[in-house]
Amino acid sequence: MKTFKKPLTSAEEREYLKLLKEGDQTARDILIEHNMRLVAHIIKKYAFTDKEMDDLLSIGTIGLIKAVNTFNPDRGNKLSSYAAKCIDNEILMLLRSEKKRSREVSLYEPIGTDKEGNEINLMDVIEMDEREISELVAMKEDLKKLYEAYETCLSDKEKKVIRFRYGLFGSDEYTQREIAKALGISRSYVSRIEKGALAKMKRYMQ
Repeated sequence: MKTFKKPLTSAEEREYLKLLKEGDQTARDILIEHNMRLVAHIIKKYAFTDKEMDDLLSIGTIGLIKAVNTFNPDRGNKLSSYAAKCIDNEILMLLRSEKKRSREVSLYEPIGTDKEGNEINLMDVIEMDEREISELVAMKEDLKKLYEAYETCLSDKEKKVIRFRYGLFGSDEYTQREIAKALGISRSYVSRIEKGALAKMKRYMQ
């Protein structure tokens, strides 16, 4: 990761925000440069995505620029708190957009598996008989409940572990050891989080 300038003191930040409000574009650049560490910190949360860190840094920087351009100190918020939300939003918008595009599949691209574990595509579904389709619909309903349990029952840390342990939302699958290393916790702690999260989801689905 690149080396970035140290954050401004509260007094310095107030001064540059005042100058920016008066139209000083140099003050704007300084506020952006001295908040790049915040961008670098936030993008670490998305290390498990298939995006390169430099790409995430670029997208996060766009969020930071938008934050500096639209921040209103009169509302009593800290620039860093406001910027963190803008950076997160910018990255999430990109990931959601890519996820949406990934759903645009052809008739012959895999969309799931049947009960024997064989890949199926849209053309297979079209050619299924009524009984097979009803079984597939039931499977899709179970999958929908699973995702509802994920969104409803789990904490942010549990969601992160389950997401990357089982490759949800287009993510690759990772071992407990890999997740532990990325999160800076022990493998046994990852195992406990995983077991607890799965138990919550099971209770919800029952």
